[in-house]
Amino acid sequence: MASDHWTVAEAKARFSEVIDRAQADGPQVVTRRGKTAAVIVAAAEWEKKTKRVGTLAEFFANSPLRNSGVSLRRRKASPRKVTL
Repeated sequence: MASDHWTVAEAKARFSEVIDRAQADGPQVVTRRGKTAAVIVAAAEWEKKTKRVGTLAEFFANSPLRNSGVSLRRRKASPRKVTL
């Protein structure tokens, strides 16, 4: 197997090494029955990839649809009744 691919059994038996390699060499693929089951990445890489960029307001302000003339109509149905 490639040095960045591990079976579940190998990853379980050598978990510390899998983590060390994820930190030093990049993502480590864990396979089950020959198919990718998980990818282990260093915490720093995970944080970098999942970091939120900007706010929701900025997202909408920068939308290519902002000045496109798209017209959305709001439904005028009355609110649903709630029994307490």
